[in-house]
Amino acid sequence: MMDAGLATILIVDDSPENLAVLSELLQTDYRVRAATSGDKALRVVKTTPKPDLILLDVMMPEMDGYEVFSRLRADSETRDIPVIFVTAMDSTEAEIRGLDVGAVDYIAKPIVPPILRARVHTQLELKQARDWLKNQNDYLEIELARRMSENLVVQDVSIHALAHLAEIRDPETGNHLRRTQGYVRALAEYLSDHPRFADFLTPHAIDLLVKSAPLHDIGKVGIPDHILLKPGKLTPEEWEIMKTHAKLGRDAIEQAERDVDRPLEFLVMAKDIAHYHHERWDGKGYPEGLAGDDIPIAARLMALADVFDALISQRVYKPPMSFEEAYTIIVAGRGTHFDPDVVDAFIIRFDEFQDIAIRYGEAETAALAFAVG
Repeated sequence: MMDAGLATILIVDDSPENLAVLSELLQTDYRVRAATSGDKALRVVKTTPKPDLILLDVMMPEMDGYEVFSRLRADSETRDIPVIFVTAMDSTEAEIRGLDVGAVDYIAKPIVPPILRARVHTQLELKQARDWLKNQNDYLEIELARRMSENLVVQDVSIHALAHLAEIRDPETGNHLRRTQGYVRALAEYLSDHPRFADFLTPHAIDLLVKSAPLHDIGKVGIPDHILLKPGKLTPEEWEIMKTHAKLGRDAIEQAERDVDRPLEFLVMAKDIAHYHHERWDGKGYPEGLAGDDIPIAARLMALADVFDALISQRVYKPPMSFEEAYTIIVAGRGTHFDPDVVDAFIIRFDEFQDIAIRYGEAETAALAFAVG
């Protein structure tokens, strides 16, 4: 943007007489700076005050105007300064060449003062308009980024608020949400280069997966307390009711989808996780009895994360297992309960699983950190 006061014009010409004439014509209305060679011009242009417009002679010794112009355009600090070529070469070909390389105007010598002033004034107004638009665009980009950031924060808070509804109903979960998010990210990042998973597990999809993971048990808000909080083993009838939390979660998220005017990616993934994270690789899970690759990838990762965390956590009906015991059970489920490649990722990232469990652990879990043999 131009200075609040006078605009600055840099005149570049190897003739002192021409510099004097141009300076006299412009200095009443503008701040005028001068350079007698291309090399000097390239140094002056980097000093304060930075020119708002350059009048550049074409025919100069050592470095002609085209070379000076090329160097100005190659430098990010000077590439946006408008340049008017000023030359004694009064030919259509010379004018076309000057405009083709990117000059904003071309003035032939001898100078006609009213024409020079008019063209300088026009180019400075255009620069002012361009700078204003650029500043507006920069402001809008910053404002858009700020609002998107706010929306993401609101989205994350809403997700955790919903997920904590399930925690309130099921107080045994504690830091379960944070831990399962960490486990899922560890598995997803490891599998992102695997041929079976690479197309799905892009960095964006991994972020959505981690964002969606806390909603996996949202359906538990629909399970009666006498079943959800029962300290002993559930009866077959009670177990059937408990299993409905997967579909209840799916239905709740689906209803949320209907309330927005466009699909939200994280809700689509959250719905898959809530509905299918109790499916088994061998088809013996619930609620649909899906098997193998028919189970959505997000749900396959969530299944292992959820089971591992349940094993090492205190429950009203069981004490927590050690990491070693939980590891053994997960590995034994390779190819039956869990996708074999997901279990292989778990084996590779097991140290990270333990770190996450300790970092976000309940007292009972943390106490078992050293039980691994």
